[in-house]
Amino acid sequence: MAQDDLFKKLIAHAKEYGFIFQSSEIYDGLSAVYDYGQMGVELKNNIKKFWWEAMVKMNENIVGIDSAIFMHPEVWNASGHTSAFNDPLIDNKDSKKRYRADDLIEEHIQKYQAKIDKEVAKARKKFGDDFNKDQFLETNPNVLRNKAKINEIQDRLNGALESDNLDEIKQIIIDCGIACPVSGSKNWTDVRQFNLMFDTQLGSVAEGSSKIYLRPETAQGIFVNYLNVQKTGRMKIPFGIAQIGKAFRNEIVARQFIFRMREFEQMEMQFFVKPGTEMEWFEHWKDLRIKWHQAMGLPTEKYRFHKHEKLAHYANAAYDIEFEFPFGFKELEGIHSRTNFDLSQHQEFSGKKIQYFDHESGESYVPYVVETSIGLDRTFLTILSAGLKEEEVKKENGKSDTRTVLQIPPALAPIKLAVLPLVKKDGLPEKAREIINELKFDFTCQYDEKDSIGRRYRRQDAIGTPYCITIDHTTLEDNTVTIRDRDTMQQERVDINSLAQILDDKVSMKKLLKKIF
Repeated sequence: MAQDDLFKKLIAHAKEYGFIFQSSEIYDGLSAVYDYGQMGVELKNNIKKFWWEAMVKMNENIVGIDSAIFMHPEVWNASGHTSAFNDPLIDNKDSKKRYRADDLIEEHIQKYQAKIDKEVAKARKKFGDDFNKDQFLETNPNVLRNKAKINEIQDRLNGALESDNLDEIKQIIIDCGIACPVSGSKNWTDVRQFNLMFDTQLGSVAEGSSKIYLRPETAQGIFVNYLNVQKTGRMKIPFGIAQIGKAFRNEIVARQFIFRMREFEQMEMQFFVKPGTEMEWFEHWKDLRIKWHQAMGLPTEKYRFHKHEKLAHYANAAYDIEFEFPFGFKELEGIHSRTNFDLSQHQEFSGKKIQYFDHESGESYVPYVVETSIGLDRTFLTILSAGLKEEEVKKENGKSDTRTVLQIPPALAPIKLAVLPLVKKDGLPEKAREIINELKFDFTCQYDEKDSIGRRYRRQDAIGTPYCITIDHTTLEDNTVTIRDRDTMQQERVDINSLAQILDDKVSMKKLLKKIF
């Protein structure tokens, strides 16, 4: 199946089975804003729990907070957001479509990278086990030519962005012959800057109100609470502060479903360290965070690290963890060494001393910070992207059937267990209810008695339920049930009294955490 078709199917599946809805859909929707449905909210909460327990529960020196969305406007002056939180915007005069100019250039660069990947694939097929990828990338003329083109364009773009040279950004688009993806036209407007922050008024009447912003990131809420947490928690460096919360950005081009939205949720941890030790901790968190992703059991080949060659003004090291979505490799999580920029800025703008006194060395300093920041919505999309599959299933009569299955990691699945009476009579529904009433304290269960057992299995496969329990007439005789595995479709007869232990072994969050720690 083509990647575009796969992505369209994923979006349709997410709506059909109650994962994600367009916001305000009965009013024709609100662009790039989405609501999480009954299945989506369960999966989202499970992802948050997995992240929170891995970050806070498993680390004695990390604590959590929940800071407000609204903050004093001076916070955003100190952080640089009011002056520098901009994207370069460009319009196509013929299609009337608006784009981020740097995105257009980055997508053009990816075309050269695709040519390199194609050359590598051809060579691997030709040379087989004797193929040396590193040597090939360093010597093949076609690869070197495309690499040179990538470096040339990337260097021009980086220079233009650093110097805020909007004319140069437009010139790169012209020189590269970049056309509008919709109209194919190269008739562009000039590039202009666009601030991404939403602003609103704080106050009961307009005349007496003041401008404040919806936060564009959650990190600043951690930084301005550094002193409160450090003192009240008697925290010793190194220590971390974690937070899960909403952020808002007025994206020029919000697209690719929930990958880029105007209202989104972040899971962030800022780790405060002694200056000079930040690179050691940077490597520590880089290693630990990829383990967190791999613990979910998604295909390892879909993950990769991307090193930032052009660093933000506050950073001295930065990597992204990228995931291969149906629309290509894109950023999923950032691991950044932010130096002491943020705390120093807030110290200067607030006039409050934000330092740590180290009793062992007898010195005071502004801590350095190592950050891990991951998009909750993007993590949600990785699980759907990797998990949605169509499989051919052989029937008992020799014919084949196609089933749609969502292979969500069992510990994260919205519904852990479906309880299905074989028929709606003979006391089987009552027995099924009895089992649910016992298990619902520990597991999210769903009862279903409509349609044939095969149809019910298919419904549960489609929402990612890892296990189904079937109650039949034998159950009433020997107190056993059939437990069916979503992924293998294998069925096993087990005693009802052992169900809780069996399920706990299979769907416990502990299984994921033990893969990391």
